[in-house]
Amino acid sequence: MTSRRTFLGALLGSGGAIAADRLLTRTRAQINTTINRHALVRRHNPRLNKLDPLSPLSLGNGSLAFTADVTGLQTLEREYKDAMPLCTMSQWGWHTTPRPKNLIGMDLRLAEYDTHGRKVGYHTSSEGQTELFNWLRENPHRLHLGRIRLYKLDSPPSAEIEAGEITDIDQQLDLWRGVLTSKFKLDGHPVEVTTTVHPTLDLLAVSIESGLVTTAKLAVSLSFPYGSPTMQAADWKQSEKHRSEVVMRSPQRAEIQRFMDYESYLVSVGLEGAAHLYQAADHTFVVEGRPLQNRVRFTVHFSPNRVQTSIPNVRATFIASEQQWQRFWSTGGAVELADSKDPRAPELERRVVLSQYLTAIQCAGKLPPQETGLTVNSWYGKFHLEMHWWHAAHFALWNRLPLFERSLGWYQTILPQARALAQSQGYAGARWPKMVGPEGRDSPSPIGPLLIWQQPHPIFYAELCYLTNRNVATLKRYADIVFESAAFMASYAFLDKKTVRFVLGPPVIPAQENHPPRETWNPTFELEYWKFGLEVAQRWRQRLGMPRLVEWERIIKNLAPLPTRDGVYLAHENCPQTYTERNRDHPSMLGALGILPGDGVDHGTMRQTLKKTMKEWRWEDTWGWDYPMTAMTAARLGETDIAVDALLMKTEKNRYLVNGHNWQRANLPCYLPGNGGLLYAIALMCGGWKDAPEIYAPGFPNDGSWLIRFEGLNNHLLSEI
Repeated sequence: MTSRRTFLGALLGSGGAIAADRLLTRTRAQINTTINRHALVRRHNPRLNKLDPLSPLSLGNGSLAFTADVTGLQTLEREYKDAMPLCTMSQWGWHTTPRPKNLIGMDLRLAEYDTHGRKVGYHTSSEGQTELFNWLRENPHRLHLGRIRLYKLDSPPSAEIEAGEITDIDQQLDLWRGVLTSKFKLDGHPVEVTTTVHPTLDLLAVSIESGLVTTAKLAVSLSFPYGSPTMQAADWKQSEKHRSEVVMRSPQRAEIQRFMDYESYLVSVGLEGAAHLYQAADHTFVVEGRPLQNRVRFTVHFSPNRVQTSIPNVRATFIASEQQWQRFWSTGGAVELADSKDPRAPELERRVVLSQYLTAIQCAGKLPPQETGLTVNSWYGKFHLEMHWWHAAHFALWNRLPLFERSLGWYQTILPQARALAQSQGYAGARWPKMVGPEGRDSPSPIGPLLIWQQPHPIFYAELCYLTNRNVATLKRYADIVFESAAFMASYAFLDKKTVRFVLGPPVIPAQENHPPRETWNPTFELEYWKFGLEVAQRWRQRLGMPRLVEWERIIKNLAPLPTRDGVYLAHENCPQTYTERNRDHPSMLGALGILPGDGVDHGTMRQTLKKTMKEWRWEDTWGWDYPMTAMTAARLGETDIAVDALLMKTEKNRYLVNGHNWQRANLPCYLPGNGGLLYAIALMCGGWKDAPEIYAPGFPNDGSWLIRFEGLNNHLLSEI
C-alpha cells in the first residue's frame, strides 16, 4: 500500500500524497499516465466556418485583448456591434468625458439610512440629481483603442467590406500557440490572415497573404474613435472631439499620438518589407504593401507613453506568443474528462479548456477585470469588486497564482480611498468600493453601495496566497489589506444588546440583490463570510507573532446564527417568504457552504436548501456564477450528481458560446465570472476541499460514468479551503 501511494504521489507532483489516497479508492483506469496536454487543448480549438456575430475570437495577454471577426481583424464591425462588438481594449485605456459646466463643484447628495439609531449616508439616490448621478456612473469608462480592418484600395476610406463579400470561411484559434489563422475568400480571391498578441507587450502582430495584395487591391486601415460608455466603447460620430497625429515616421515605423479630452496614448506601427503607412482621413490610417508582393506584415503597439526600447517584429512576436502559451498549457493544472461515459463530458471539458484561455487573456491584468473582461464594455467598463473572486480566485487553485497576484496590489493602491469611505460612514478600517474604476471611487448606484460581501474578499485572496507561499514575505505583503478589511468588518457588526448577538444590517443588500436594504439583516452568506474573514485575520495576527484581538474574538463567537425557516436556510433573517416571492437572482445562501468551507453550516439544513433550490428556483433569472456556486455546495455535501447537473444545467444563463464565453443577455454577451467560477468548481470537484472524503475526484459521481484525469492542481491549498 505504501509503495503504491508513493508512486501515485510522485505521479501527481505537489500535494500528490493527498491525491494519491483518493486515487486508490477509484479504478486503476482513472490513473493511467500523465495527461497529453497538447491533445487536450487543441481538440477544443474554436473553429468557425461561417460568420457568427456572437462568437468573435479574442487574442490577449491579460493587459490587452484584440477581438476579431472571421477575417482575423475587425473588418465586419457592423455585423457584430450589437451582438459581440469588436474592440481593442487594455487595462490602462480609459476615458473620461468633461464634466458638464453646470455640474462643476457639485457633490452628490447622499441618501440617509437609519443604522441602529444613527444616520449613515450612501450614494444610492439619483432623485433631483440625475445628470450628476449618471455622469459619475459613466466616468471613467474603458476605451476602444482602435479598429484594425481590411481595406479595399479601390474603395473610399469610409467604405466597408460587406459580409456578403466574404466566403469560404475557415478560421481557427490555435490555443496551444495563441495564434488566430483566418482563411477566406474576398470577392472570390483567397486571403489568409494570421494574428497574435505579444505575451508581455500590448502589441498585435498581423500577417496578410493574398493575390489582392500583389495587385494593390487590398490593404489594412487603422481607425480611432472617440470614447464612449456604451458596450461598443467607441463613438465614431464625434471626430472633432479628438485628434490623431503622426508624430514620428521612418521606413520601419510610424507613431500616431492620440489626444482625447484628459487622455492621450501612443500607437506605434511597425512596418516590414515594403509596407508603408499614410493618413487617409482625420482618424484613419492605411498600411499598404507594395505591388508584386503578396504579403503585408506589421505590428501595432498601444501604450499610454512612448516606449524607448525597440519593438519586436512580426516573427519575434509570433515566436514569443507560441513560447508563452506552450508554457501556460504545460504548467499549472489540467483536467481531462472526454473519455467519460457521461455524454455531457466533452462539453464540460471544452468549457474548462476555453475558460482557462479566456480568463488568462481577460482577467489576469494589474487591475480587477470588468465582468466582460477586455472584450466589450459592461457597466461602462468598470469592475465590480464582489466579482473579482469569481474572475480570478481560481488561478490559485490551478497553480497559476502569479496571474491572480498581478491585480492584488491595486487594493493597496486604493487603501486611502477605502479608509476614507469607511470613515465617512462612521466605521473603522477600509470599506472596499463595489463598482469602481482604476481611481478607486465607488460609483453611485441604487444597489452597489449597500453590498457588503466584497469586504472579506481581500482576506480570502491573501489566504490563498499564503497557503500557496507560506512565508513571512507573503504575510507582510498583504497584512495591511487583511487587517484593514477585518477592522471594517468588526466595526460594521453591531451588538444587539437585547439578543446579545452581533448583527449585520440594516441597511444591507445581500449577494442576492433583490431585497430592500432597510428591511434586510443577517444575510446567511454574509454572516458565514464575516466569521470566516475575521477568523482568518486572527490567524494572520498569530502568524506574525501578534495576539488575537479580543473584540474580533467576541464577534466571531457571538455573530447571529444563520437564519432558517421550515428546515432551510433563508437569504436573510427577515426574508418574507422562503421560495415564493424572491426565488430569483443569486441563491446566495448556498455560498455559505460551497464558496466557503462552512464551519458554521448545518449540513442537513443545507442539503434541504440545495434540493429545494434545485427544484423551485427560477433559474432563468440567475447569473452565470450561480451554477458553479451550486455545484460547489452540492460537492461539499456529497451530492455529486447534483454538482454535475448544476454545472451543465440547460438554461439561457448557463449557455457557453463557440468562443467559450458565457452569454447572459443582449447587452451582456459575455460574462467571465461564469468562466472563472466554473474553473474554481472543477478544481474543488477534482482535488477536494477541507474535510473532503478521501477519494479521487470527490466532487464527481463515483458510479463509473465519469473517467477523470487531473494533474498539477494546488492540492496543498485545496485541502485547506
